[in-house]
Amino acid sequence: MSGPTANYVKEVISKDMVVIFSKSYCPYCQLAKEVFHNMKKNCTIIELDHREDGDKIQSVLREMTGAKTVPRVFINGVCVGGGTDVKELYERGELEKMLVAK
Repeated sequence: MSGPTANYVKEVISKDMVVIFSKSYCPYCQLAKEVFHNMKKNCTIIELDHREDGDKIQSVLREMTGAKTVPRVFINGVCVGGGTDVKELYERGELEKMLVAK
């Protein structure tokens, strides 16, 4: 996987502990963002519907993760899934452990 869009996605994921690729109108995206907001955890949020290259980014994410939907949430460079996945990790107490700086 290469090209400017793939390189952009990889760079964004590598620069912050938590990165959420989202669409502003998506309820599952909102769910994921709320979990981190409630935890008072800063994260990078890329709103794909606000970008001209949003479809290209989503295609790269699909290739990377196997999932075609958003949100795609990355913690320490690893995709942990979408909105319901993040909420379940939080409810099981696992999300806080994942957010320890490496």
